[in-house]
Amino acid sequence: MLSFIPSPLLGVLAALLLALNTLFWCVPLFAVTALKLLLPFRATKGVLNRAASFIAEGWISCNKLWMRLVRDTRWDVDGLAGLDYQHSYLVTSNHQSWVDILVLQHLFNRRIRLLRFFLKQELIWVPVIGLCWWALDFPFMKRYSKAYLAKHPEKKGKDLETTRRTCAKFRDNPVGIFNFLEGTRFTRAKHDQQDSPFQYLLKPKAGGIAFVLDAMGEQLHSLVNVTIHYPDGNPNFWTLLAGRLRQVVVRIEKLDIPREFIGRNYDQDEQYRLAFQQWVNRLWETKDAQLAKLHQQFPPA
Repeated sequence: MLSFIPSPLLGVLAALLLALNTLFWCVPLFAVTALKLLLPFRATKGVLNRAASFIAEGWISCNKLWMRLVRDTRWDVDGLAGLDYQHSYLVTSNHQSWVDILVLQHLFNRRIRLLRFFLKQELIWVPVIGLCWWALDFPFMKRYSKAYLAKHPEKKGKDLETTRRTCAKFRDNPVGIFNFLEGTRFTRAKHDQQDSPFQYLLKPKAGGIAFVLDAMGEQLHSLVNVTIHYPDGNPNFWTLLAGRLRQVVVRIEKLDIPREFIGRNYDQDEQYRLAFQQWVNRLWETKDAQLAKLHQQFPPA
């Protein structure tokens, strides 16, 4: 562990390790992607997709190494038992920081299949990593405002089409599909602006996971519901890099997906949409109560 190094220098070192790790693994990833484009056959795609996932898992494993180097973070995790690498899961979590993504990757790497996140279309232009997300078949979503859809009704349902198209690529193989139900990171300002009924959460957006269930619900084994708590407050990415992430508390619950929610049309079935939103709200009420207990059980240092 390199905790003897001053935090600013440690942060620079960790950022350098992250950059070098990304550049190292993106070379074989792009090579595999080029082969996928040159050999667009079902048999070769299956092998090459597995190779791409193996490369991404190697990148995550190396990230775990530098995370241990900069700080021996204390992990209090419950609920990992019972997950199966050969099953497909729909995974969701509360969202407080960009650190959440590395926390989730740290916990689930090689326990379940590589998590594919729903990303804003603009993120494909992030240098290097945007191309990596594209090469790994991460779903890029273009969001339209209600005002825009009113002027361009032909764009309605495009998110569902994109989700179906992406999910179709994983029909023959286990996959981890991830969605932050809140849609954005929690801040007190966003919480107040929404007038959220929850103490520690923003309002959940049910449409994203409803689209996934519509596209591939029969394939999904269960919902993995993750609750993340940082006792010292929500960290920014520099907190992680500089070795200041003292403790992470995670609770994981594997839930059955109600059969009545499989293969239904969220956009066109009003009764289903209401029932699904109520189910998601109950999940969030339980999560908010759990976070309240975790705040009491794990106070700041």
